[in-house]
Amino acid sequence: MDRTYEWQRQYEAAILETDRSRLPELIRAAQAKIEARIAELRSDHNTSPEEEQAIADAIAGLNILRKETC
Repeated sequence: MDRTYEWQRQYEAAILETDRSRLPELIRAAQAKIEARIAELRSDHNTSPEEEQAIADAIAGLNILRKETC
């Protein structure tokens, strides 16, 4: 079963955006949301291996998207 995490909405908004002029803003927003979640996980140590993998995949996806838009 796929689980949806709150930070994924920002990530999906960035990867699904077709207007290249909006991408930098959406990438930054997604990165900020992911970083906030990472900080939260570090403070409460309540993470699952599935979410850790989803975060790693999302960061990799944002890095690729960032390179493609430059």
